[in-house]
Amino acid sequence: MKQTLRHIHPLAWTIIVGTMFGRLVTSMSIPFLSIYLTKVLGASPTQTGITIAVSSLAGVSISFYGGYISDIIGRKKVMLVSIFSWAAVFVGFAVAGHLWVFLVVNMLNGLCRAVFEPTSRALLSDITPNEHKLLVFNLRYAAVNLGVVFGPIIGLKLGAAESTSPFLIAAAVYIAYGLILVLQFAVHGKNLQTSSRAQAPRLREALTVTGRDRVFLPILIGTIFCVLGYGHFGSTLAQYLALNPHFANGGKAFSYMLSLNAITVLVVQFPVVRTFRHMPPVIPLILGNVCVSVSMILFGVAGGLPLLMFGVVLFTVGEVLLFTMMDMLIDRVAKPEWKGTYFGTIGFNGIGSVLAPIQGGLLLDQMGAEHGLALFIPLALSTALGLPFLLTAHRRLSARELSIHIQSVEGKEKAV
Repeated sequence: MKQTLRHIHPLAWTIIVGTMFGRLVTSMSIPFLSIYLTKVLGASPTQTGITIAVSSLAGVSISFYGGYISDIIGRKKVMLVSIFSWAAVFVGFAVAGHLWVFLVVNMLNGLCRAVFEPTSRALLSDITPNEHKLLVFNLRYAAVNLGVVFGPIIGLKLGAAESTSPFLIAAAVYIAYGLILVLQFAVHGKNLQTSSRAQAPRLREALTVTGRDRVFLPILIGTIFCVLGYGHFGSTLAQYLALNPHFANGGKAFSYMLSLNAITVLVVQFPVVRTFRHMPPVIPLILGNVCVSVSMILFGVAGGLPLLMFGVVLFTVGEVLLFTMMDMLIDRVAKPEWKGTYFGTIGFNGIGSVLAPIQGGLLLDQMGAEHGLALFIPLALSTALGLPFLLTAHRRLSARELSIHIQSVEGKEKAV
């Protein structure tokens, strides 16, 4: 294991460690935004849902282009421009005082995230040998959750549900992350082959290829519904706890639930990877969808913290099943010269993140926060709509890989 870690590229370590600190500071602030808008600015659940949703909407609109552009002009330029822009966005959050300003700044937040993250994941794929990719992708995912273990608790102590000042800390950390990337690219960037100007597809061709990929397309559609269910944790559930009179301090309960979510990821992530790494890669997504759907119902029936926490554990197991193997699945499906394009295109499953806060906000306005089951049963059912698409992707990927194996065997026999 130690020998394997030594072979990880220094830039990959920078991205992994930078991701950990980035998520630490953003989880101090972003998850509490919906509570701040509802409690401090007095926005309705629907207004809050729309304000939260514009981040994902902007991300979905640009995510494909972020990965595509990085295939054309290189990962370095795209990552550096987006990370320093992202730092400026966090300053915008800190000084915002009106709902429309939060809407605009959160839209820019989504744009920066949608450009930086698929590009950084594509870079990880570029600089990591095939035999180490599963480890590197999961180290990045562990880094995300290691940051989220402590971020919500620190955010609670800093009063993130009543103040926007924690966003200034996020801005400072992202500036530092960007400066370290500048130094790392200066040292290691000359030897990187992270763009393919001659081989990269034209935009129309790229859209055609990904759209006609009979395996990738149902994966994309199925994961839209998975992300829809996942998105309710940070938006609908936060508002539900803040507005429900049965929970005396919803913001405090939510911060504990966020930390439990991250701790559970760290505990179960690598056992899950070891268990499922030799299984068909769509199977974890199917099981994850089921876990997230059931957890929605548990949130609806929970009358106190213990059942909520059990729901968080089940939700988190589903999250791990959905997302630990996602990067490897896309890397497996994508053509080598179009990896940035595929990683960018999978960002369209963020449509689920767009719909989640809007759907949740509308249901909260109509049903009220006192009626948990009436709120969460529709959310569970809408999440489960992804299952038919994922099952289709599983059948098609199995058929494709069997066909490739047969052709390979026949080719070897002819050569003999």
